[in-house]
Amino acid sequence: MLVSIAYAMDLCCKICFQEITEFSCQFIIGNGENICDFTYIENIAHAYIRAEEALGSEMASVAGKAFFITNLEPMKFWEFASLILEGLGYQRPSIQLPARMVWFILVLSKWMHKKLGLTKHDYSVLTPTVHLLSRTRTFNCSASQKHFGYSPVVSQEEGVTLTIKSFSHLAKESFPARYRDFSELSKAEKLLSSGRVADILLWRDEKKTFTYFLTLVLLFYWFFLSGRPLISSTARLLLLFSVILFGHGILPSSMCGFTIQKISSSYFEVSETVIEDAIITVAYAWNRGVHTLRSLAQGDDWNLFFKVAASLYFFKLLLSFSFSNVIGVALVFAFTAFFVYEQYEEEVIRVARASSTGTKLMGLLMKNLPAYVVSLLQNYKILGQNEEPAAVKGRQHGP
Repeated sequence: MLVSIAYAMDLCCKICFQEITEFSCQFIIGNGENICDFTYIENIAHAYIRAEEALGSEMASVAGKAFFITNLEPMKFWEFASLILEGLGYQRPSIQLPARMVWFILVLSKWMHKKLGLTKHDYSVLTPTVHLLSRTRTFNCSASQKHFGYSPVVSQEEGVTLTIKSFSHLAKESFPARYRDFSELSKAEKLLSSGRVADILLWRDEKKTFTYFLTLVLLFYWFFLSGRPLISSTARLLLLFSVILFGHGILPSSMCGFTIQKISSSYFEVSETVIEDAIITVAYAWNRGVHTLRSLAQGDDWNLFFKVAASLYFFKLLLSFSFSNVIGVALVFAFTAFFVYEQYEEEVIRVARASSTGTKLMGLLMKNLPAYVVSLLQNYKILGQNEEPAAVKGRQHGP
C-alpha cells in the first residue's frame, strides 16, 4: 500500500527557514495567493494506523492503492509561512518578487557559477523550491476518508502551534539582549579588553550604560554645543559642582522625614593604586611610541610604516572636520557600533563574506570578458584603455 503525503508542517518550516531567511524574511515569491495542503506528523502516523487496520480487516480493498493525507484545511502557503515566522519572532513577509524573476536569477547564477568553475552552491535544489513556494498544490483526500475513515486528529491551528514549539531553537532572540553564552567572550568584547569599558559599551547593565551615555551627552552639549569657549565652560562646570557640593553639605541629615546621606571626605580621594596604574599606563604608551619611532628609523618593517602612515592620514582626515562633529560621531559610534556588532556578529561576517565573494566573481568575470564586450565598454568609457582583461591581452599577444 502506498500513502502519498502532502507537505508536512516540519518540512515546510525547514523550507521557510532555509530559503526565506536568506532574503531576510521579507519577500514573498510569487503573488502570495497560491494555496497548499499541509499535514501534521501525528495525522500522518494516524493515517498509517488506520490504513493498516483497514488492510487487516479486509473491509475495504486498500492494498496497492495510493491515498493522499492532509489536514483537510488547505490555506495560502505564504499565510502558513507567515504564521510560522511570526510565531518564531520574525516579521511577516510583505515584499512580493515575481517567481519567474527569481527563477531567472537562479538560472543565471547557476550558469555563471558553471562558467567560472565554481561549484559551491547546489542550484538543483533551489530551482524546484521556487516552484514549490509559488504554485498551488492541493490534494483530494476523499479516498482515504472513504476507504479507511481517515480524519485528522490534530487540527491545523494546533499543528502550527506544536510546530512552532518544535522549532523554538530557530526563534529570533529578543532585542536588545540575545540569549547567548556570556561565558565565551565575543569578538567585540575581546576588542574592548573585556573590562569595565566593555561592560558599558556592550550594554551589560542597561541602567548603568544609559547613565554614562546621558552624562557624556550632557557634557558634550555643555562643552561643544553651548557656544561658550572651552575655558568658560570648564569654569562654569566647576562652579556648578562647587555650589551643588556646598549646598549638599549644609543640608541637615534629615529633612521632611527623608534621610540625606552625606558625602564623606574620602569619597574624592584617589588611591595610590589608581595613581600607580595611571603612571604605568602613561609610561607604557610613551615607551611603545619610542619603540615605534626606533623601528621606523631602522627602515626594515614596511608593515609598521604603512600602519603608521595610514593612522596619520586618518588623523589628518579627522582634523579636516569640525572637532565637535568628530566627538559627537565618536560618542554615538562607541555606544552603538560595538553593541550592534556583537548582536549581529554572524550577519556582519556573512555580509563581509558575500561582499568578498562578489568582488572575486566580478574580477573573474572581468578577466574572461569577450573582446567585443571590452571594446563596447571602452567606447562608452566604462572601462579604461589600459584595463583590458587578461584573456583579451592574451589573445592579442598570442602566438
